[in-house]
Amino acid sequence: MAVLCEPVTEVPEYVVTMEETLALAADLYRDHAELRLVQRLITNTGVRKRHLIQPLRQVLRHPGFEERNALFVREAQSRLPGVVRRALAHAELDPDQVDLLIFVSCTGFGMPSLTAWMINALRMRPDTRQLPIAQLGCAGGGAAVNRAHDFCTAYPQANALVVSCEFCSLCYQPTDVGVGSLLSNGLFGDALAAVVVRGEGGRGMRLERNGSYVIPHTEDWISYAVRSTGFHFQLDRRVPGTMEPLAPVLRALTDRHGWTASDLDFYIVHAGGPRILDDLSRFLGVPSEAFRHSRATLTEYGNIASAVVLDALGRLFEEGSAAHTDKGLLAGFGPGITAEMSLGTWTEAA
Repeated sequence: MAVLCEPVTEVPEYVVTMEETLALAADLYRDHAELRLVQRLITNTGVRKRHLIQPLRQVLRHPGFEERNALFVREAQSRLPGVVRRALAHAELDPDQVDLLIFVSCTGFGMPSLTAWMINALRMRPDTRQLPIAQLGCAGGGAAVNRAHDFCTAYPQANALVVSCEFCSLCYQPTDVGVGSLLSNGLFGDALAAVVVRGEGGRGMRLERNGSYVIPHTEDWISYAVRSTGFHFQLDRRVPGTMEPLAPVLRALTDRHGWTASDLDFYIVHAGGPRILDDLSRFLGVPSEAFRHSRATLTEYGNIASAVVLDALGRLFEEGSAAHTDKGLLAGFGPGITAEMSLGTWTEAA
């Protein structure tokens, strides 16, 4: 049965703190009618710092979509190989043992996908299957794990590699001054992550069931407006309340598996913001501490989109608290409004 192994997350070297973010908002938008509301919302995120692929003064420039996308490709190609090699080492695999390569990103675009480049650069087999995921946003990490699970279920001896590359700072748009856009300027960070799903062997979360769900008629709540200047992030004020309709979906998935959603041993969920975690804690009836790994990701890195669930899972590995046969949930939430959910049992088997 497919095992989700220990992931690797890497954040770039340039750091911006919450204090710097608040000061910048006060400087750039001093005449904004809702500046105090924006500053309060940014403060309430609890994001102490975020990491960027370039210095803040360069992030604030907008050289055009073409140059930004070229920067995405250059930085991805520079940073991804080391992350991927470490994730493969955690799973005790070599590049030529990867049968499916899934690449997830909602912050840059290219054709062919960077999957083709990685197959060549990392010397994977030419017959490695490719699956780029570009439009699921923050739900992309959970979706990638689920598609890897599906693949390894169909091909029980196969291995899948999931790679996430999110440079959210490249989506900064200086002309977007809506409250949702300004909030996102203080919430999102840059990161890369990778993880292996082994069809046989491995230590980690043995995947047993997955599911997807779209809240009807919410497709415009989280979206990009694609313009000549690139991706313009759009966030509806109703998004923070989405855990109320999604919590029953999580409960139904665990019920079908013979488990109880409020009585699991570990929870790895997407940290879109503190209210998401607070509401999920309340609606599922689990203590706030259950989401400590997701909160730590949010606090230290901000919202790193599809990489959040992989980083939070890595923190569970580092903590060492999961014991053999512990039951757990992994879930990512994103545009659609989409939920991608996985259930699994921890295994220490080599």
